Amino acid sequence: MDLNKLIELYPRVYHMAERGAWDSIRAHGLMSATAVLDYLAIEGNARSRFESENRHMKMDVKVGHPSNIVLRDQKPMPEGRLIQALTDGTTPRQWYELINHKVFFWAEEARLHRLLGARDYRRLEHDVLTLDSSTFIPAYADAIWLCHMNSGNTWPMPHRRGTEIFRRIPDYPVKHSGKPDKTVVELVVDYAVPDIASFVLEVRRMRGSEVLGVIA
Repeated sequence: MDLNKLIELYPRVYHMAERGAWDSIRAHGLMSATAVLDYLAIEGNARSRFESENRHMKMDVKVGHPSNIVLRDQKPMPEGRLIQALTDGTTPRQWYELINHKVFFWAEEARLHRLLGARDYRRLEHDVLTLDSSTFIPAYADAIWLCHMNSGNTWPMPHRRGTEIFRRIPDYPVKHSGKPDKTVVELVVDYAVPDIASFVLEVRRMRGSEVLGVIA
């Protein structure tokens, strides 16, 4: 896929973070779970429950510590359903580690609202970041993957998937028109976006689809 066509079709990308997370994100960047664990120097067996197993609820990495960071739950991809979904020999452990090494953005706002309105999240407040694709995508082009599905969800069906669902921008299949063969659902960045504040246009405090306020 051509980079300029990608920007034209998806001029904004979106990230849903925990309520109150923006100050930390602005200061330290947007980190994957793996980057968070590296940053907080979590090693060995203490690390695997965050990175290599299913997080069925939100998890504090350092409970009660001033540097604590909360990792989001992974309720939509329990191990049993991943076993049904994975098709290329990838194990659930490998899949969790793959997902946890990446930072995820929605390519369309409709997908953001779908997640905000999901049963487990609709009553909660979130900090929602809107990024300018025209500056963000060129800056991170070599670290970006595109995906045609919600890679971290196995409901209502454990749709088949493997590592091949993530494609670099030039390798993402397109039609003769240059438009994607399959709509881009996720834009994914390796490891972290340390300077994310440079690309953020707006940060909204949201509950479901209701905007409670603009905080940046």
